[in-house]
Amino acid sequence: MIKTIYIIILIYFLLGGIGFYFINRKKNPVTARKSWIKFITYFFIINALFFSIVFNSPVFHIISIIIVLIGFTELFKLFRNSGYEGKYFFSSFMAVFVILCIGFIIFSRMDKNVVLFTVIMLSVFDGFSQISGQLLGRKKMFPSISPSKTVEGFIGGAVMTLLNGFFLRSLIDKGIFEVLILTTGIMIFAFLGDTATSYYKRNYKVKDFSNLIPGHGGVLDRFDSLIAGGAFVALVQLVIVI
Repeated sequence: MIKTIYIIILIYFLLGGIGFYFINRKKNPVTARKSWIKFITYFFIINALFFSIVFNSPVFHIISIIIVLIGFTELFKLFRNSGYEGKYFFSSFMAVFVILCIGFIIFSRMDKNVVLFTVIMLSVFDGFSQISGQLLGRKKMFPSISPSKTVEGFIGGAVMTLLNGFFLRSLIDKGIFEVLILTTGIMIFAFLGDTATSYYKRNYKVKDFSNLIPGHGGVLDRFDSLIAGGAFVALVQLVIVI
């Protein structure tokens, strides 16, 4: 099963590479290069997460703690650089972020099949939302907060994620209805988490949290959806044992 999942991941990255080829050929060389760097970096990130979960779950737990710590650092850095403006906004955001991070850390210690299922769903949603949005996107969802998010992109990512949840449901040994609820919740939390961090950046008038990850706007920019989606799964675990 694990081997099959990894082959599926490689196929998706191949399809994603083809999609990026058609997207980038219309862009100027500098922009296209940045896009390819982002794509290649994401490939290595997904591989690192996949193998840390499959072969050594404690490693994923450690990675999760590092993500959370750097995330806090990036949030505080923007607040500090602003001259400590918007203290109420910062405090409120941090309170929510702390709750999500606690859930995410709990999630990182859960059954590895549940963790792997979640990471795959998040990766599919994120990847296909981006590709669908860039190829087909017309109607922007939040132009002032996150200009790259489109209705078409969201629908494309959601459809592919739900289909993958259906085909990979045996990984967590759950029925169709349970997988539908779980997958939908993961997507919604991931989307809200990503939108929230975009709003945070806009509030402090910056484009990126940091340049720690090539092609991405920081560690939190890359893992915000994973933190929120993982927190949702941890919440489900507390309410209904999965």
